[in-house]
Amino acid sequence: MRSGMFVFILLLMQVFTFGLGRSLQWLFAPVIGKSGRRWLMAGAFLITNALIAGLLLELGHSIFRVMAFWMVLLLFVMYAALATFLLHLLLRKLIPQKSLSRALRLFAPLFVIGLIAFAVHNAYTPVIRYQTVTINNKKMDKPLRIGMASDLHLGVLFGSKQLDWLADTMQHEKADIILLPGDLMDDNVKAFREKNMAPHLAKLHAPLGVYATLGNHDLFGAQKQIQEALEKAGIRVLNNEVLRVDNLLLVGRVDDSDVKRPTTAKLLQGQNTDLPVILLDHRPSSIEQHAKLPVDVQVSGHVHNGQIAPANLIVRALNRLAYGYEAIGNGHYFVTSGYGFWGIPLRLGSQSEVWIIDVKGR
Repeated sequence: MRSGMFVFILLLMQVFTFGLGRSLQWLFAPVIGKSGRRWLMAGAFLITNALIAGLLLELGHSIFRVMAFWMVLLLFVMYAALATFLLHLLLRKLIPQKSLSRALRLFAPLFVIGLIAFAVHNAYTPVIRYQTVTINNKKMDKPLRIGMASDLHLGVLFGSKQLDWLADTMQHEKADIILLPGDLMDDNVKAFREKNMAPHLAKLHAPLGVYATLGNHDLFGAQKQIQEALEKAGIRVLNNEVLRVDNLLLVGRVDDSDVKRPTTAKLLQGQNTDLPVILLDHRPSSIEQHAKLPVDVQVSGHVHNGQIAPANLIVRALNRLAYGYEAIGNGHYFVTSGYGFWGIPLRLGSQSEVWIIDVKGR
């Protein structure tokens, strides 16, 4: 299945690259000849396949970022081509052909630049989502305010400044407890240490504490170093364990790339589930199973709401709940698009966010 997906993506990249080449040929048609148009097409294919070769040869993380940006650029060019074509259909009878062609050749690259600027804005301008839920079948001594942020991907492109904003926001919103369900680091702690992010992460405080689980990007070989860095910053990492916190049961599972992790049902065996049960599970892939358990609130991330449209449509097709909030059975389920981003600082059809969740008992 993985090889089939790889072949599909490889072919799709060639199709999109052809679209880029044709778009460039059209854009520069007034100033280049037939030979120049051939060079533009050849250059587009050369860049795409050189980057693919770099990935296959594992030439480094920087190649991955360049490749990710190139893929998004190809997609944005396709969006621009579609918008330009639609404008041509709408205006061809209203504007003289020569003037229209000149205007569209200006519009197309500006459209791509605008998409990139908007996507960067979405990646670096977080919003706060609010939701109030009631646990109808359990008593609570007092309401609980949860601050939740997932998928920080702390690294070269996301770090101290964003951590300061997150800490200030949680303090301003008066979160009782802060939950960080996975992918806190971008694969390792190299940038975290080099940029001295630890004091900024340590600014996260809440009366009932700050808790995290490890996501798939926290399990790429640097799990021990990542957990140590988090715990030194005052964050309690829950590795497939249950912790009682102020008449709450806090359950934390590592990402399911750890094939040996126990099920949530097993973790809850022997626990007093008459207490409100709050679950941190990086991926939202087990929501339907958890809806049959005494889980009252689950917080997840991982899928980034697709990060770049139309991937949001794909993740919705693959998950029972891919983004947002839904009450399922007696439980309340939250899947965030994430506070950080994966690979490159671009979001289209999604936005960086944190959640403030007010939980009330009966």
